[in-house]
Amino acid sequence: MKMAIFNTKSYERDFFERHNQSGQHELEFLEPHLDSQTALLAAGYPAVCAFVNDDLSAPVLRQLADNGTRLIALRSAGFNHVDLPEAQRLGLTVVRVPAYSPHAVAEHTVALILSLNRKIHRAYNRVREGNFTLHGLMGFDLHGLTAGIVGTGRIGLVLAQILVGFGMRVIAHDPMEGDSCKALGVQYTDLDDLFEQADVISLHCPLTPDTHHLINDASIAKMKPGVMLINTSRGAIVDSRAVLDGLKSGKIGHLGLDVYEEEADLFFEDLSDQVIQDDVFMRLLTFPNVLITAHQAFFTEDALNNIVAITLDNVRTFEISGRCDNEISPDLLA
Repeated sequence: MKMAIFNTKSYERDFFERHNQSGQHELEFLEPHLDSQTALLAAGYPAVCAFVNDDLSAPVLRQLADNGTRLIALRSAGFNHVDLPEAQRLGLTVVRVPAYSPHAVAEHTVALILSLNRKIHRAYNRVREGNFTLHGLMGFDLHGLTAGIVGTGRIGLVLAQILVGFGMRVIAHDPMEGDSCKALGVQYTDLDDLFEQADVISLHCPLTPDTHHLINDASIAKMKPGVMLINTSRGAIVDSRAVLDGLKSGKIGHLGLDVYEEEADLFFEDLSDQVIQDDVFMRLLTFPNVLITAHQAFFTEDALNNIVAITLDNVRTFEISGRCDNEISPDLLA
């Protein structure tokens, strides 16, 4: 199938070419983000492949549909950047990669937890400057503390397995309680109770209208003083200004982010020679107890290999049958 792949990085192109050695698909690699200004580049392509920071709002979808696109292949699990009702109205099929490597994201979550706790990022910079003092680097034992996991799908389950192995007590919240988590000894509870009990809170839920700014002033007020908050799911689940206030008051003792609600203008690009205009983001970077990575939790060779393989299989399946098991419908927004 002929497909325009937007927002392509060199490392992704290598994987796509490796999986398309047979030449089954005609792939056009495009560097620009997909938006209203670049959608015209997809004219004549029945399939378009997009990433998490591409714009798939109604105006863009209408341009794509008018120019012959029938399939939107997301090379991601998240789909909050897609206007699904408009896609359905236009007759566009939207498919995604629902699971590529839960271990990649769960392990990155643990990396953030350990780095923040033991101040690895600060210690690294100190030693490079010849400073070997330990002042300000004291951490705490995770063993015996309570971890709260919001969302116990594949990633949440893997994280629970790791944290149970650390000797932590794990509690969780999810509308669909998982038997596999329960078998580990995970106790399900409501959100308010999780906020009140957890020493470490990790977010692994999708971004929906119900979870938008799930972490806000009110929820932070319910948390333990000095709580560690980790988000490797979707940026807008966290109200950045509320978290900023929580850091300033000391309510939040450690913050680890791999996603940010305004990341579309920041992440995946080299802005080192520019003045970043996002004041909230820049303020977050000034805190010594904040660690931000640029949406790289998914970024392992295993995960990228799976993402590309599943994406191309989605396209092949749609080309053959006009349908795909990984199709997304507006019902998922409910």
